[in-house]
Amino acid sequence: MRAAAFLYPWDVAGDPDAARRVADLGVQQVTLAAAYHSTRALTPRHPRHRVVTARHAAVLYPPDAERWAGRALRPYGQDWVAGPDPFGEAARALADAGLEVHSWVVLAHNTRLGTEHPAIAVRNAYGDRYPWAPCIARPEVRAYLCDLAAEAAVRPGARGTELESCGWYGLAHLHAHDKTGGVPLSGAAQYLMSLCFCEVCEAGYTALGVPAREVRGAVVRALEPVWAGAEGGGGEAGEGRAGEWRGVGKLLGGELSEPVQLVQLVRSWRDGAARTLQREVVAAVRAAADDGFRVLLHADPAGHRCGANAGVDPADVLAHADGVVVPCTGDDAARTDALLPFAEVRARSVALPEVRTRSATPPETQARSVTLPDTPAASVVAANLTVLTAMGGRPGSLAADAAHAAALGADELRLYHAGLAGDADLATVRRGLAAVR
Repeated sequence: MRAAAFLYPWDVAGDPDAARRVADLGVQQVTLAAAYHSTRALTPRHPRHRVVTARHAAVLYPPDAERWAGRALRPYGQDWVAGPDPFGEAARALADAGLEVHSWVVLAHNTRLGTEHPAIAVRNAYGDRYPWAPCIARPEVRAYLCDLAAEAAVRPGARGTELESCGWYGLAHLHAHDKTGGVPLSGAAQYLMSLCFCEVCEAGYTALGVPAREVRGAVVRALEPVWAGAEGGGGEAGEGRAGEWRGVGKLLGGELSEPVQLVQLVRSWRDGAARTLQREVVAAVRAAADDGFRVLLHADPAGHRCGANAGVDPADVLAHADGVVVPCTGDDAARTDALLPFAEVRARSVALPEVRTRSATPPETQARSVTLPDTPAASVVAANLTVLTAMGGRPGSLAADAAHAAALGADELRLYHAGLAGDADLATVRRGLAAVR
């Protein structure tokens, strides 16, 4: 299986041994951050530093001044990595070591942007803004994301791109000294707390047939048992993505005379915004790139999910992108739940070996999937495995996890994250990839 490792430019820039060290792992590709959110990152082997603090979301290359002139929404530069073009410097070093470089672009996740322009941020049913989450239904946000994707993805030296957060972001967000864990929230409650009620989304709900004030009121009432300590969507633990979505229906179950209509209305609005954005972003990247440039999305097969791995319709995304990078941290059951919907869509289009383990795919996903039989045979399904022991990864079971992912239909691996890993984890990864080969 083709394998790629994630890296930040600061893992490579200023370290003459970094590129060769990554190549020696046995990977063929590096997915290198070109536009990234704020973070504090350890650099265990760098000769000049041990911690890099990226204070805000930024691009790691010089943005095109002409492209962004006069625009309120524009990418921010950075000053925590020396040099005018950290991405370019790192990309050249990695290519010289024989590695193929693909850009890693974070889109709808930018706290500084939402702080400076609060009107663009997701606003929940209580009126609270989420500055880290620009609302993807807003025209000005969509225009910004398409232009950012085209610029950040197609950097000199990049042979493809992987687009993260290309969809809805919601409540879930790591924050300095986070204090949001006092009341446990199920996946269903997380979804309801992630719904947007900015004026654009409210107009969208109303246009689909239910006044926005009724939708908002239903969501607030549905969440009251959660704040009281009784999880209204209980019983979904261990039931995966389909269980989460059933939990949404349970939470909203008594709020309108026809609760199913409300659930479908909200889902229709949000799915439509995400699906069209994903198509527009991919088209913008393709227009800026040469032929053969690969465009993959970090994606989750449950359309209701928010975050870095944005919820998608598996059939739709594989019909217009070159593939997906799928979160596969966890046990075999979790990996099956994540990978199988994509593999099944692709298997219906080409003569692929039958997958060995079936999983409950949400009925609404199954129904939509059969409408798009033209999924390209070359679609990539990449299993993203965490290989950092301290972050819950399992580098010691890399070969077994890769074999399981391949049995489910994955044809590539992504390893998170070669720059953050300690020497022991890297040595284990090296042995695991040798076994995979």
